[in-house]
Amino acid sequence: MPKLSRRSRILLILGAIVLIALIAGSRLVGTYVDWLWYGEIGYRGVFTTVVLTRIALWAATAAVLGGILALNLWLAFRTRPVFVPVGGPEDPLARYRTVVTERSKLLGIGIPVAVGVIGGLVAQGYWRTIQLFFNGTSFGVTDPEFGRDIGFYTFQLPFYRWLLALAFVAVTLSFIGALVTHYIFGGIRLAGRSGQISVPARIQLAVLAGIFVLLKAADFFLDRYDLLLSQRSDLFTGATYTDLHAVMPAKLILMCIAIFCAAAFFAAVFLRNLQIPALATVLLVLSSVVVGAVWPALLQQFSVEPNANEREAPSIQRNMNATKRAFGITEDKINTVSYQGAANVSPEEVAQDQGTVSNIRLLDPTLLSETFTQLQQQYNFYGFPDELDIDRYRNAEGELQDYLVAVRGINTDGLAANQQSWINRHMVYTHGNGFVTAPADRVSSAPGAGNDTGAYPVFSMSDVANDGQGRIPVEQPRVYYGELVEDYAIVGGDPGSQPREYDTANSRYTYQGSGGVPMGNLFKRLTFAAYHGERNILFNQAIGSESKMIFKRNPRQRVQEVAPWLKLDGDSYPAVINGRIKWILDGYTTLNNYPYSQLTSFRQASSDTRSVNPQPDQQINYIRNSVKATVDAYSGKVTLYTVDQQDPVLKAWKGVFPGLVKPESAVSPELRQHFRYPADLFNLQRTLLTRYHVDNPGAFYANRDFWQVPADPNSGGGNQSEKQPPYYVLARAPEQEDVTFQLTSALTALRRPNIASWVSVSSAPDTYGQFTVLQLPTETQTPGPVQVQRQMESTPKVTQDRTLFDNPGVRAMFGNLLTLPVQGGLLYVEPIYIQPNNENAYPQLARVLTYFGGQVGYAPTLQESLDQVFGAGAGRNVDTAPGNEDEQQAENGQQPEGGQQAPQQPGGGSADPEVAQAISDVQAALERVRAAQQSGNLGELGSAFQQLEEATRRFEQAQGSGG
Repeated sequence: MPKLSRRSRILLILGAIVLIALIAGSRLVGTYVDWLWYGEIGYRGVFTTVVLTRIALWAATAAVLGGILALNLWLAFRTRPVFVPVGGPEDPLARYRTVVTERSKLLGIGIPVAVGVIGGLVAQGYWRTIQLFFNGTSFGVTDPEFGRDIGFYTFQLPFYRWLLALAFVAVTLSFIGALVTHYIFGGIRLAGRSGQISVPARIQLAVLAGIFVLLKAADFFLDRYDLLLSQRSDLFTGATYTDLHAVMPAKLILMCIAIFCAAAFFAAVFLRNLQIPALATVLLVLSSVVVGAVWPALLQQFSVEPNANEREAPSIQRNMNATKRAFGITEDKINTVSYQGAANVSPEEVAQDQGTVSNIRLLDPTLLSETFTQLQQQYNFYGFPDELDIDRYRNAEGELQDYLVAVRGINTDGLAANQQSWINRHMVYTHGNGFVTAPADRVSSAPGAGNDTGAYPVFSMSDVANDGQGRIPVEQPRVYYGELVEDYAIVGGDPGSQPREYDTANSRYTYQGSGGVPMGNLFKRLTFAAYHGERNILFNQAIGSESKMIFKRNPRQRVQEVAPWLKLDGDSYPAVINGRIKWILDGYTTLNNYPYSQLTSFRQASSDTRSVNPQPDQQINYIRNSVKATVDAYSGKVTLYTVDQQDPVLKAWKGVFPGLVKPESAVSPELRQHFRYPADLFNLQRTLLTRYHVDNPGAFYANRDFWQVPADPNSGGGNQSEKQPPYYVLARAPEQEDVTFQLTSALTALRRPNIASWVSVSSAPDTYGQFTVLQLPTETQTPGPVQVQRQMESTPKVTQDRTLFDNPGVRAMFGNLLTLPVQGGLLYVEPIYIQPNNENAYPQLARVLTYFGGQVGYAPTLQESLDQVFGAGAGRNVDTAPGNEDEQQAENGQQPEGGQQAPQQPGGGSADPEVAQAISDVQAALERVRAAQQSGNLGELGSAFQQLEEATRRFEQAQGSGG
């Protein structure tokens, strides 16, 4: 190797320092910013625990790997032959011996250090395994084979496996390092028929090989426990008959042979003959093939498969018991009811159903985001999520009412091109404004068309303009943390400085909350400038001593950072709790090593056609919704609550992060009223229920009586992977005492379209998590969702309105198809929305489809549609339009919640001719809408709505021109 001058060495060292600084600089800045952020929200203990655990694990692993390798390299170098035989003047090893000898300290220290650093970096990712081992608790349940507590498999066995893998790596690297060293220095020579090996080389390599085989014996021992998660069978997870009667004995036999083989290697320390360890190795390999592979294959082929239904019955029963416990679908949580699926019900019986029929939901939260945006957005920099949420509140009469709810959040991506300055994005448009609700079971009239039919949600806004005094009062309607915002915001300034944050058209605001990291000093400004790559942070003069940086503003991101060990439900939703807007999120603890429990793809089993944030594509076989989290929309405060005190996994994580998760007693009654059973967990459980409602192992093996999740009829109904989503409804199912807010789904027979059962789970505080399964008789063929959808679409009443679908000026959209138990039968309800094909159009409810017992109803209102199906009077208790509510608002001088008023002449004075003509056009369009609604011609109705949109746009343009 060339000799470097002193100047060259200095330059190389400086270059290396600069390179390392550039690589590590961004990581250090990010770590410091994270440290500041965790301090802001009061969870710096989480940050320090994770960081210190990673550092300790990295250091320990690096010391073990590097130390063992360094020891073996030193031993190999120290015991090298004194006189190295030379193979001639062209000996290829001579130059390597020279380099190693001259730089023995550098290589002897540098190689182990490099290996240790790399190994430590890999090992620090296992910090969860280490922490769970030291904080794991008992499950109180033992496995059916070894009688060990489940905690051994979930907390201890992964740690032992990790230790064993670390030992394998250390011994393997040491063996390779010693082998190479001995070969370079002549301890091992390949010359001659059998070559030569020195005594020190033989001893060192034999000891390392013996240790490796001993580790393999330990591996065979632990393999027995891993068999309880065997996936040999395509039908179930767990040890099969072959695993129990062939593979498990084989593991013990191989363990004994491995111990004998290790003893043979250790004997080579004293014996010059290497034939004994060689023969022992051959014996181990042959035994692994014959005992470990051939014998189990023969048993499986000739004994198990011909009698699989009997042989596998005990294992299937074990799998069924473990799966139900691990996924929370045990018999004590499921109330199964035989349900006849009646087809004949009188109008009086339907009218008397005050639990389900009177609360039928008409508004589809997945289709009305555009409607909320067009009618309640107010400004382009506000917005609503693509999918709205469903929650429940008490109405003025004290009755439980389900609502579409949404936060009008800040969306800086919606700023116009001339608004996209850095100051606007980060210092002016900093927060959203308002909590919007609409009763989910009713609609208001079309704008200006009277209350003869439904078309629009009945909006109520609690925002700054009305001091938060909407239908659901809010003390602080400003929203700094939400689902839409990705940008950071800089709030506050010098004391006494003028407010600069946009609040209303006539006012500005300065943030007063506790959220945000203080950035008043120069060092922090420099840090954030480097972190965001933005020099304006450093030089902007409006940033003062009391300024704060608000970032990581998405509720999901904040909770995930606080609890990195949780998996979060895909849907976070806003709720007003004690006058504050709070985001509520569901957290899951999961495992993939629960013995005999069915390994299931979390993403595949929990996804449906409306999944917003799919779960990670991981195999799990245990889950608990053990944590509920809230994020304050104004302050950003994150709070975690315990909702499953019996979850051993949560207990372990509480040991890792003491005080992080508050006890269940800390949940206020008002907050508990807004807990929803999470959709992802329900999707996962209903997928498992399609198989694990079967109690008999023989029926399970034969796939007899299995169900399946139906295809979403609105996605074509032909692709089974497009699963119908569950729906939140207010209903009272059979054997339920009260009307409850619940999550529901229909399930069909396996590979059959007819419905087999109806499943719901309660979100009510006193019955939270209790399932109701209405099981229909197998001899009847009650139509399922796809069949009902096709029948409704082919009904003459619907086909007569084909202009609704063929009109190029309007688009029809089918809403959620609800399946509801009513008087012993199943009622299907589906709203139809129309949307004109222009830029500013939005969905409007046009018709309501119902189905019961082969009869289809198709009418502008739910009441009329029910009357068509059951007979006159069936829908008399359905609230079709909130006329009194609109009238009360009109008396107070307010715009009816649910529509737009016809444009009025400002101040009662004379209008500009262009404005007057626009008003006349709008009124004419409204008259046409009213006439179309009364006639029932949906094609004409769509055209009328398009004319109304165009007339309204001309009116707005006329007003903007000075009229």
